[in-house]
Amino acid sequence: MNTWFITGGTPGGFGMAYAEAALENGDRVALTARRPDELASWAKPYGDRVLVLPLDVTDPKLVEAAVRTAEEHFGGIDVLVNNAGRGWFGSIEGMADADVRRMFELNYFAVLTVLRAALPGMRARGSGWIINMSSVAGMRGIEGFGYYSASKYALEATTEVLREEVEPLGIRVMAVEPGAFRTRAYTGFAGETVEETIPEYLPVLEKVRAAMIEQNGNQPGDPRRGARAVIAAMAQEKPPHRLVLGSGGFDAVVATLEATLHDVRASEALSRGADFPTS
Repeated sequence: MNTWFITGGTPGGFGMAYAEAALENGDRVALTARRPDELASWAKPYGDRVLVLPLDVTDPKLVEAAVRTAEEHFGGIDVLVNNAGRGWFGSIEGMADADVRRMFELNYFAVLTVLRAALPGMRARGSGWIINMSSVAGMRGIEGFGYYSASKYALEATTEVLREEVEPLGIRVMAVEPGAFRTRAYTGFAGETVEETIPEYLPVLEKVRAAMIEQNGNQPGDPRRGARAVIAAMAQEKPPHRLVLGSGGFDAVVATLEATLHDVRASEALSRGADFPTS
């Protein structure tokens, strides 16, 4: 029986989908949320196999306290899922600096805080799993979400290096890149205004926002199937380093990587020519 510690436990989202999939497998779950009262009725049928914890992942003291509480309650954490995060609209030139920093605090630095709180217990036991929820936007930049993409690119790089560092310690790491999934992630866009300091970019941003609103509720991805796919990947003899979720996301990532490889190879002579001559 494994114990999961999952951030971002919004009803209908990936956090809850992971929790339900783990509970179906007979595991135990510590599910965190900014508004834990939303999870009370959901958690009740599971009894002492579920621990709901209030948590703002951008507060290091609260993160440390939540991780310690989960470890003391269940005896340790076997699987950490860094799921909390969100995106803001904005151009690269014109997005407000405060919003950029706020996004990185939540999507990137908060992940580091949770990692650093949970890793000591995993190292002590010589085992564990870390699942970092990235995005297809972490593999290809999304117009209008440039800084969201940047925060996920940073998470991808950190996940890759972390995997190499902790593998000798018995800890495994996977990055997960969902495409468009039917969660509440798009719900707030209808009520939000695009905060942009340069008017010339507003038409593009409004177009992206309108597309998100139109797609809301019709996204092809099923969070429950996505969570089960991750668990199936974890159980493989050689688990993947990253797992793209959803057909649209898979096609987009493959196309992006193939285009990138083609672009790199097209300049091979220039790349190799930057070395000192060998003779």
